Amino acid sequence: MRSFLRAPLAVLAMLGMTASPVAAEKMLLSNSLNICQENSSFQASLFNVVYTPANNSASVTVEATSTVAGQVKFDIEASAYGYTFLRTTLDPCELKIQGLCPMVSDKLSFGFNVPVGDEAAANIPGIAYQVPDLDASIRVRINLTSTGESIACVEADISNGKTVNLVGVKWATAVIAGLALVSSAVINGLGHSNTAAHVAANSLSLFSFFQSQAIIGLTGVRLPPIVAAWTEDFQWSMGIIRVGFIQTIATWYQRATGGTPSTIFDSLSTVSVEVQKRSLQVARVGLYLAKRTVEKLPTTGLTLFKRGNITNGSGSYVVFGIQRVAFEAGIESTNLFLTGLIFFWLFGLFTAGAVVAFKGFLELLAKRRLIKADRFEDFRNGWVTVLKGILFRVCLIGFPQMVILCLWEFTQRDSAAEVLLAVVFFFGLLFTLCYGAFKVIRLARRSIAMHRNPAFILYSDPQALNKWGFLYVQFRASAYYFIIPILFYTLIKGMFVALAQHSGVTQAISLIIIEAGLLIAGSVLRPWMDKSTNSINIAISAVNFINAIFLFIFTNVIDVPQLVVGVVGVVLFVLNAVMALVLLLMVIISTILNLIRKNPDARYQFMSDDRASFMKSQSQLNATTELDALAATARGDKLGYKGGFDNESVESSDIRKNNEASASYSISATESQNSFYPGGHAPNAAIPLFPPAQRGASPLRESVVNPQASGASLAQQRTHTASPASGHRSQHNASPWQRGAGYDH
Repeated sequence: MRSFLRAPLAVLAMLGMTASPVAAEKMLLSNSLNICQENSSFQASLFNVVYTPANNSASVTVEATSTVAGQVKFDIEASAYGYTFLRTTLDPCELKIQGLCPMVSDKLSFGFNVPVGDEAAANIPGIAYQVPDLDASIRVRINLTSTGESIACVEADISNGKTVNLVGVKWATAVIAGLALVSSAVINGLGHSNTAAHVAANSLSLFSFFQSQAIIGLTGVRLPPIVAAWTEDFQWSMGIIRVGFIQTIATWYQRATGGTPSTIFDSLSTVSVEVQKRSLQVARVGLYLAKRTVEKLPTTGLTLFKRGNITNGSGSYVVFGIQRVAFEAGIESTNLFLTGLIFFWLFGLFTAGAVVAFKGFLELLAKRRLIKADRFEDFRNGWVTVLKGILFRVCLIGFPQMVILCLWEFTQRDSAAEVLLAVVFFFGLLFTLCYGAFKVIRLARRSIAMHRNPAFILYSDPQALNKWGFLYVQFRASAYYFIIPILFYTLIKGMFVALAQHSGVTQAISLIIIEAGLLIAGSVLRPWMDKSTNSINIAISAVNFINAIFLFIFTNVIDVPQLVVGVVGVVLFVLNAVMALVLLLMVIISTILNLIRKNPDARYQFMSDDRASFMKSQSQLNATTELDALAATARGDKLGYKGGFDNESVESSDIRKNNEASASYSISATESQNSFYPGGHAPNAAIPLFPPAQRGASPLRESVVNPQASGASLAQQRTHTASPASGHRSQHNASPWQRGAGYDH
């Protein structure tokens, strides 16, 4: 009989949720006990159990409060991934535990070791020791022996010490993403703009995918353990990184500005932390008891439990959503906003310092003649503008992070100064990116009005390209506007994640709608620069949409079997792990090939918008050649080309003259072309100014190779291209002018 009663304790030892990723010894453990019944008469504020099959013993430590007096029995039910594999009954009198036989109405504090026999250990499935982030739990109902009435219900989660939340994965993903962004800047400095655009676009797509994984963990949905652990691997992309001295600074700042820091990590020896999991019934009961408990607490009793944080009926600390991520990262919830803000600042400062140091290093090498004088010449001459563009790119990368953390801080109000910082950074970043998007649209519309092609000014002006190019280079020229839907998507998604923490169902439904909208828009418009980039981003959008559906399943509002919820959690992990691996390998291989090739631009076809025809270095623009004069005339610049189309100092009269000159040139060109087409109507012309002889070629590019080409020879090329001998394009074929503008996507 005694060996039979040890079986439940062996299962009871399979409780827990925190784990060591390098646990060498087999074990099953638990650190918390959750309530699964209203009006529970047994409440545990501390519960630690560790079972080690090597020595067949279980160590139990409990601090609880009981309002029951009398003989009781425990009905025990253990399950894994929703499948119940053990049901049994335990009589505490058989174990002779003081305070439980009979149960007394008092505060209970006890700890003991229980030997577990081989027969009891055999009831535990072997897979329980191998699967990382085991999704298993045990439920104990306390029934009166005399009447059989259930007076209490508690539930604990099981862990085996293995997890997919690994430090190595965090470092690997962060280093690869960072090196890819740096390599794109280096490749661009070497003059391979086409390659740099592809590398930068792929790097941003990879980074956005990492952030989308992190956002899954920030939602208030109760995630399966393997999903919650997987999302922890990518929280670094949201600035959620624990560093000891930064936590000290954040705590000091909050106290200095009138806030009250939480002290949950200082209280783990007396208070358990309940990380809400997938059980909807347990969650509802816990929230009900938490609300009732908090209403009864005095205001001074909330030092440990800050606004937005709650305790359940047993006094355990309840964390979910953003607070869950902070707890798993070892960060006090009241320090989370400042932690993310500090790392955003450090990222920007480190990037700016690296650019300045690289500029100084190049000048030193050039002074000592260790590199050619024209090496990185464009960067050395316009490094200030390049630095501005890089910092704007940092703002774009950190926008999802700051939207969520700033809006969440509005609900927490850790201190008045922190709320002020949240206001400044939220609206500051939003205004900066919206202003940049407005400038891009203004430049593109001016280019369309003057040259009938948005790519001309966007890519021919080095100042605009280096400063605002981060907003549009990843898109084709005719889809320059797509940055606005991307910013709106990020803002709305961040608002639901930050402001709807207490309603996982609301978050899941809203994310389904938001992700579906982006997936449909991307699939229909295909706005990115080429087919491969479109495929990558559409695939990422599809995975994000599937993840949103999985989140809705995790809420369990449709009452699916718990086994289905557990299986879906494993599927989500496998799907996203495969996607992350594919993106990482793609970025690594592509970056390495681009760095070792002498001419990496040969790996990529020229963009359909013919942007390479318009890109000219600053040194080329300063050269006074016949080609510059011809290009100035084509642009309508009376006094020649002057960099900086977005310069606000341009006089309105000069702009009007340029527009008149451009319009005059367009009319004369149209009249000369009308004679070659039936009905006297030429096709809708889109810049390049002269239609290319073949796809990917441009007379402007040919003129760079042969600077001796005169305006007359170029005119002959234009006449020859438009001559009847060259044949008329069919009615349904895309015009070469439209192909050059990127409208064939």
